[in-house]
Amino acid sequence: MIYFQQQAHENLRDYVRCYWKIENKNKDFQYYTILPDGFFDLLICFKNDNLDRVFLTGLWNHKTNVIISPETVIYGVQFRLLAIENIVQESITTLLNNIKRLEKSYLGLDGFNKNIDSSFFEYLNRCLLLYTEEQHPIDPRKSILLKSINQTKGNKTVEYYSQKANWSKRQINRYFQSTFGLSLKGYCSIRKGAATYSQIRKGQLYPQQGYFDQPHFIKGIKKITGFTPKTLLKNENDRFLQFSIIKNE
Repeated sequence: MIYFQQQAHENLRDYVRCYWKIENKNKDFQYYTILPDGFFDLLICFKNDNLDRVFLTGLWNHKTNVIISPETVIYGVQFRLLAIENIVQESITTLLNNIKRLEKSYLGLDGFNKNIDSSFFEYLNRCLLLYTEEQHPIDPRKSILLKSINQTKGNKTVEYYSQKANWSKRQINRYFQSTFGLSLKGYCSIRKGAATYSQIRKGQLYPQQGYFDQPHFIKGIKKITGFTPKTLLKNENDRFLQFSIIKNE
């Protein structure tokens, strides 16, 4: 499996965590487990240099098993939550732990049909920049809320985010449930846990921040991944995809 990752244009950083590419050049299917990370993705599949299928994922609050077909190239746009407001512009509640197929014309993707990495990522930049520039201003409460969660990686309380955005906790939770399919507290648990994946990969099995003590850390990680930090660290047969390709933010 070949993996490549690239940063989006600086003006898209609030909306896009990264662009990525996975390529299976083998003739065998490859099996992986994906762990919740607090982001959602646009999946762009190519066959023989031609755009084949496009999918949008929702958020994940538990592990999921994926299969990458032989001789397949998948490009991805890993979205931050703020992208829901002016790029995706629709609720992804029904996509919690799920994906849906989109038209090839989504975001103008059918305007480019050759899988040349640098050119394709630049094309994505142009498409998304144009799309964000044409949209109406975002509700400042939502913008402040989602940016604050991202900047703190979910390591603050619901009360903190409520005060930061000047928005009631009840209204925030209603917004999260109706837009993303889970509560703010539930999302923060995922985001906070995912932020420790890189330290676990390095063998650091004691919490650096965000957890009261090691038992709470182990319990929190197992709740969102289904595995203890020790099991994740072992990563037998390279099962956990993110532990081979994860990049620090």
